[in-house]
Amino acid sequence: MAYFAAFKKHIGLYIPTPVIEEHKSELTDYETARATVRFPIDKPLPIALIKKLVKAQVKKNEEGKMPKKAKKKAKKTARKKVGRAKRPKKLRAKAKKTAKKAKRVVKKARKAAPKRVRAPKPPPAPTPPTEPSPVLMEGMRAPDFRLRAYPDGEHSLSDFRGKKVVLYFYPKDDTPGCTMEACAFRDSKSEWEGAGATVLGISNDDWSSHQAFAQKYNLNFTLLADPVASASKSYGVYKEKNMYGKKFWGIERTTFIIDSEGKIAKVFPRVQVDGHSAEVLETLRRI
Repeated sequence: MAYFAAFKKHIGLYIPTPVIEEHKSELTDYETARATVRFPIDKPLPIALIKKLVKAQVKKNEEGKMPKKAKKKAKKTARKKVGRAKRPKKLRAKAKKTAKKAKRVVKKARKAAPKRVRAPKPPPAPTPPTEPSPVLMEGMRAPDFRLRAYPDGEHSLSDFRGKKVVLYFYPKDDTPGCTMEACAFRDSKSEWEGAGATVLGISNDDWSSHQAFAQKYNLNFTLLADPVASASKSYGVYKEKNMYGKKFWGIERTTFIIDSEGKIAKVFPRVQVDGHSAEVLETLRRI
């Protein structure tokens, strides 16, 4: 880059060519015989303008060497200085007091606020079965189990010996299909009680999930929590599923009717929810 020397008796500095090129239009307006420096463009330039241009160029050079963070910090500091200069001392002191007071109030509020209670970790997902799933057929003895129940206590299948049991396995609480199925059993309670049966719903959800589900839809029968899939595996309904190309393990919707002697009277595999409760009632009346 070419540089042109200014007369030292005037300013003793150097003016870079880009600055001159940038201010060509201004140079044509300045014609004076006093304190000028002549450049190759053959136009006289006043000392005041030379100083202005040199100062601008020096600033540009300094900013070019500074890293981005330093530039931002310098600009921020400059703005603060301007703001402080504009405000009187009394106002600055008042602003400081207000800021300190605000900090104290926030600190007290944080101390007084109750400590955050971390939500309990969800139970681990059931592991896939290590052995082939059993295939239960009509006439076979229904596997016994003992699971936590909603609304209260724990229940085993053997607790219902002497009664017919409608044991239905469903994938998940509060999902469209499972809600429709549960509400159908709820609405037909008097009919299946008239047939001498008890309805038990089982999923891999925990007890608190069953509680929320039952209270939301006013379910009037027992829900059993099988979070580790022990009962689901023993009945052969915990299977690998495929939804939209994604494989996962879960309950395949299945219903078992168990007679008063604890034997499987009827199996409904891969249940279609619509009209299922009516189908179960018909079967109950025939047993």
